[in-house]
Amino acid sequence: MTTTTPPAPATPAVRRTPVRHRQPGRRSRARRSTPLTIAMLAALAYFLLPLFWLLIASTKSAQDLFDSFGLWFSHSPRLLTNIEDTLTRSDGVFVRWLLNTVVYAGVSAIGAALLAAAGGYGFAKFRFRGDRFAFNLVLGAVMVPTTALAIPTYLLFAEVGLVNTPWAVILPSLVNPFGLYLMRVYAADAVPDSLLEAARIDGAGEARIFFRIVLRLLAPGLVTVLLFTLVATWNNYFLPLIMLNDPDLYPITVGLSSWAEQAQNGGAGASSDMIALVVTGSLISIVPLVVAFLLLQRYWQSGLATGSVKQ
Repeated sequence: MTTTTPPAPATPAVRRTPVRHRQPGRRSRARRSTPLTIAMLAALAYFLLPLFWLLIASTKSAQDLFDSFGLWFSHSPRLLTNIEDTLTRSDGVFVRWLLNTVVYAGVSAIGAALLAAAGGYGFAKFRFRGDRFAFNLVLGAVMVPTTALAIPTYLLFAEVGLVNTPWAVILPSLVNPFGLYLMRVYAADAVPDSLLEAARIDGAGEARIFFRIVLRLLAPGLVTVLLFTLVATWNNYFLPLIMLNDPDLYPITVGLSSWAEQAQNGGAGASSDMIALVVTGSLISIVPLVVAFLLLQRYWQSGLATGSVKQ
């Protein structure tokens, strides 16, 4: 008996779509949004126009500041003369203010970054009683404006005799709740638990692990907190204003404000060119911040992006 195998069903023809290969020299056109472009140009003008005006105004005399067009140079630019007059005014007091600001901002930024890194690493990798409550307290402190704490801080420092000293500006700047929060979020993923366990098995103490291993892994976030604190302390005005009475201890913000007040009220030591000196001093004061951002831009961008997306 012969068995007949039924024929296999016909396979439907599959229509193949030809693959289009992109030509080597051809680039895909990027999408462009006209409203977005206009918004970006408006934001760029908003941020750069004051800097452009400051640069132009620093090349003018006090008379030209009021007589010439504000967004263009005068007939007799004198930028170098204004810089020399600013640096030599009152026996070089502006240089002293600049050095004071560098010390205040530098020590505060480094100290705040290290404290934030230690606190953020502790919250991220250690468990203790009340850790969530303490971290929520830190989050609540982020919402408190620093100006609201200036008067209580002054009263506390007056009790211990720290008013009119550099520590009256440095110590409050070491506390950075937002920096601690940022470092906690960053350390949660940037520091592997397996690496910590391996270091502990090898006999390394917690202090050695933090300074030799953890700080290197937290470098981008550390630089981000350092830059934020540096800018905040550099531009701080209200706290040094109420804490310091000696002009030799003034930072740039309070010093330039005193010059501007003298120019407006005609106080002791005032002259007709003091407005030009205030403008030129303002230009000089932003140069260190620009240099710091340019040197640390790569670390700052990576640290900010990581802290914003990791949970």
